[in-house]
Amino acid sequence: MNRILQQIYWLHILIFTVSCSNDSTQKIHPPAGASPSKGTYAYDLAFLKGQNESVIELYNDDSTAKVLLSPAWQGRVMTSTATGDSGTSFGWINYDLLSSKEKKTQFNPVGGEERFWIGPEGGQYSFYFKKGDSFNISTWQVPAIIDTIAYQVMESNRSQAVFAGKATISNYSGNSFDFAIERKVILLNREVLAQQLGVTVDKDIQSVAYETVNKITNTGDADWAREKGLLSIWLLGMFTPTPQTVVIIPFQPLANASSFISDNYFGSIPSERLQVKDSVLYFTCDGKYRSKIGLSPMIAKPIAASYDFAKNVLTLVLPEVHRDAPYVNSKWEIQSDPYKGDVINSYNDGPLAEGGQLGPFYEIESSSPALELKKGMSGSYRQVTCHLQADYLTLKKFTLELLKVNLDECKR
Repeated sequence: MNRILQQIYWLHILIFTVSCSNDSTQKIHPPAGASPSKGTYAYDLAFLKGQNESVIELYNDDSTAKVLLSPAWQGRVMTSTATGDSGTSFGWINYDLLSSKEKKTQFNPVGGEERFWIGPEGGQYSFYFKKGDSFNISTWQVPAIIDTIAYQVMESNRSQAVFAGKATISNYSGNSFDFAIERKVILLNREVLAQQLGVTVDKDIQSVAYETVNKITNTGDADWAREKGLLSIWLLGMFTPTPQTVVIIPFQPLANASSFISDNYFGSIPSERLQVKDSVLYFTCDGKYRSKIGLSPMIAKPIAASYDFAKNVLTLVLPEVHRDAPYVNSKWEIQSDPYKGDVINSYNDGPLAEGGQLGPFYEIESSSPALELKKGMSGSYRQVTCHLQADYLTLKKFTLELLKVNLDECKR
């Protein structure tokens, strides 16, 4: 009998021990309703709503692909995800600036993975410097229509949204421009994305893709003429840098291709940060060295990319490229040819010479041709942005097929 009681006693001890062990395991996991982790789409959505920001979400049938838009910040794409709320948030967001509620007078780098701007940035027809200003960061001023003014929501549903704004601004030479802006953001499904890329997107690859259609209308009383300066539609994507992020830009392999690549916007770039091969360039984008590159429409292809080797994320930007069209020149200097500019750019943020830093972030940018619009006429520009996630071998195969680039070589 004593033996039986002993066995019952030890059985109770065992059950109690296992029970306690299970309770302890449960405490490791966050309880239901816990705050989302930083770096996820859900975190950024909650953060923006917490700042009383009005946001619009586009999403697909199963809510894995989502795009987050902000009317208050010019209808920009703040961020997106390919794997739902708990998935990686792809856009860079300036949490400190938004939390402060401060509106800076010069520029508000709030973030967003695609924003609407206008060019040129530098030169005699710049919209960012006044006549007589020196071309440096201390006198650089971003126009309010692309920095602090909210855009009106004209249309919104789960697959697209349309925004509108209007402005009057002057360039460095003192010429005034009246114009209206219309910006449409459209969520693309996998089939449309595959058509845009011209390759199959394997089912093992998670993706999110959107297209923006951006239109400017000359609402003034005069035609826009080259001799007074023209503007362009300029789209910039801000993404989070890592030590293992590389921008990859294929180009046409002309014999003198390097002469159509600008690499001295903010001084020369060390060779270990920019490598130009026969038909592709690799640009380190770690947010630690301020530098910028640009490609002329003479060699640019309608695609640019970045690869994050830490998270296995391939980002693609598909701009329009018009080889024979004039493009505004954004270099920070008085220019001998103000219509010989770039169509594709990439910027890596880093410490400023004057101290401080805007980010860190990195950008992939593209521009429309210069818009020589008669009064009442419009010009438009389209761009597709997408992010793809999968294991390294799957994306290595996909990148080789699409870009003709071996990620192993890129990583080295």
